[in-house]
Amino acid sequence: MKKTVILLSALAFSLSGCEVVGGIFKAGMVWGIILVLLVIFGIIYLINKGRGGSNNP
Repeated sequence: MKKTVILLSALAFSLSGCEVVGGIFKAGMVWGIILVLLVIFGIIYLINKGRGGSNNP
């Protein structure tokens, strides 16, 4: 009986730990996508600025 309680306790703690790690990776993925988009827009901005901007007369 005691081994079963220990096993169930360990299982419960490991599952909650996996949820925490999964949440961290989801947040990391979202921030990664945001940073990649910002870098791409920054490069496009610099290219346009180097070409002379918006060519308005």
